[in-house]
Amino acid sequence: MQYYRRLAPFKAISFDLDDTLYSNYPVMIAVDAKMQQYFQALLPAGQEYGYHFWLPYKKQALTLNPLLQHDVGKLRRHSYSLGFTALGYSTDDAQQMAAEALSYFVSQRSNFEVPNAVHQLLEALKQRWPLVAISNGNVDTKAINIAQYFDLIYHAGGAFKQKPEPDMFAHTCQTLAIKPQELLHVGDCGANDVIGAIRYGCQAAWISTYDVGEPLRVLPTLALNDVNELKRLL
Repeated sequence: MQYYRRLAPFKAISFDLDDTLYSNYPVMIAVDAKMQQYFQALLPAGQEYGYHFWLPYKKQALTLNPLLQHDVGKLRRHSYSLGFTALGYSTDDAQQMAAEALSYFVSQRSNFEVPNAVHQLLEALKQRWPLVAISNGNVDTKAINIAQYFDLIYHAGGAFKQKPEPDMFAHTCQTLAIKPQELLHVGDCGANDVIGAIRYGCQAAWISTYDVGEPLRVLPTLALNDVNELKRLL
């Protein structure tokens, strides 16, 4: 644990989820393979339905509605729908198939176990502070069995723009009736988590365990090699 700024007293802790509490990269690699198998069984033979097939439809969806960048679930569903339509399915069928494909995706990307040490950490922390989940992604916290540790759970989309936009930080502070500096946000991304939290006035703990988030561009309050180092704050 390395301090870059003075850690002021805080009244709540918020957590990013993917690559902060667990490694998400191997999960997504496995999900990509499962989704390709899913589409190969569902759609006409003769081509691959991997990343390169769906990318143009993702770009098209963002061109049609740039705000979809803040909702990964809706963006994926719209991309699927556009792809199905291009393959010749009716609008109604394409939308229904897209909803079913998104549901399957979320179930598969939430099909893993969070390390037991993280369960123990969250259980200990929640005895002292309110805990909040603040995620740009769409993992199902109930399916991965961590929802019970959080007083509030926010995912980007709908009313909330993705971090580093302040929406989820602001809503957390307003809901808990605390000042921004009284929230300690923990996350792996130097941009989404650290810049987002610091810019809104919160404190930030940067996690470098899995080394997949964007590098630091502003100094966090503190840096951790592993999320379990937060036990030192108890």
